[in-house]
Amino acid sequence: MSADSKQPRQPSDDGRGAATEDAHALLLSNARLTDGRTVDVRLGRGRIEAVGTAGSLSTTGARVDLTGHLLLPAPAEPHAHADTALSADGPGPVPYAPEEVQRRATEAALLQLGHGATALRAHVGIGGVHGLGPLGAVLRARRSLRGLADLTAVAVPRLLTGAAGADGLAMLRDAVKMGAGVVGGRPDLDPDPAGYVEAVLEVAAEHGVPVDLHTDGGDPARLARLAAMAAGLRPGVAVGPCAGLGRLPEEVAGRAAERLAAAGATVVCLPQGGCAGTELRGTAPVRLLRSAGVRLAAGGGALRDAANPVGRGDPLEAAFLLASQEGLGPAEAYGAVSARAREAMGLPEVRVEAGFPAELLAVRGERLAGVLSLAYSRIVVHRGRVVARTSAVREYCDSAAALDLPRQARTDPGGPAAR
Repeated sequence: MSADSKQPRQPSDDGRGAATEDAHALLLSNARLTDGRTVDVRLGRGRIEAVGTAGSLSTTGARVDLTGHLLLPAPAEPHAHADTALSADGPGPVPYAPEEVQRRATEAALLQLGHGATALRAHVGIGGVHGLGPLGAVLRARRSLRGLADLTAVAVPRLLTGAAGADGLAMLRDAVKMGAGVVGGRPDLDPDPAGYVEAVLEVAAEHGVPVDLHTDGGDPARLARLAAMAAGLRPGVAVGPCAGLGRLPEEVAGRAAERLAAAGATVVCLPQGGCAGTELRGTAPVRLLRSAGVRLAAGGGALRDAANPVGRGDPLEAAFLLASQEGLGPAEAYGAVSARAREAMGLPEVRVEAGFPAELLAVRGERLAGVLSLAYSRIVVHRGRVVARTSAVREYCDSAAALDLPRQARTDPGGPAAR
């Protein structure tokens, strides 16, 4: 049973239960919302208990003053590669010793959490000489992160068809039994891509888990078959990064996008480009997919590994790129890394309203466009408690004072600059 579906514990007759509840209560005061309101938000038992005008709510628990911050539903990371993350600087091939994979996976998750991602979906390769070792390491990282962030592992087998695929299929089933919450893979690399997808869908149906397939999407016929096979599967299917669609003629790509939309599949694009197992760089055709009615989420993908030697692990960077490069409005761009990403991961919806999960991100700034442009200072809330803080102060040398330059963002569009 997930944390969101558990019934709240009732306080004991001696009052100690109520005292415990109060100790875990949290009041976020003077927070600015995207609609311009300034409010207090009271959290308790992992959920938003109340939202009221600034100064109207009280608590016997902790209080965090969010004056000057924009309060948002927390983003999520729907497409990470935990087993290869942060491996670009090492000499030679990627080290897959279990303790090294666990360390990198944990460090990468904390980096992403610091930027606001309280839930992460990580693709992990299984099979070959490493077997299930990397998956076991990532699952141990997941346990060490409990209470800080929710990490879900996607089992990614190499081959699933023919004589060589028999072992991969058995290992995929073992991976789910170990704790992989999603089955996936790279059908493009199998001699029989359709057979590969069929095998993945079969295992998903057996165990009642979601499907997340890593595909370039450059073959429209293959993508159409994938969409037809995935249609109607519950829980749903995510595919990505689908950058190959952007290299196809618009008419051909448009037909493929319509088939994905009809199948109810979600495309997880990677605005920064580049991902493990993908030699060609590029991004999915976001506008075309949107116009076809495809559910669209955005993730980070490769994080300082062989596919991309750089990366911040920042969902707001993905949203920034969607706005600046793809023409999405700030709200829609942020939605791709928050509401749409959570939906793709099968997570409950989050709104800054009473009754919703307390998965929140406070960023210093006044408006969403400004936050996506420059978001240094952040406060991250997971399950109703602050789990990460980042504070930044910008100052200029003394000679800049004569120019009356601001040292921080303006607190009021027409008011004086904060110093």
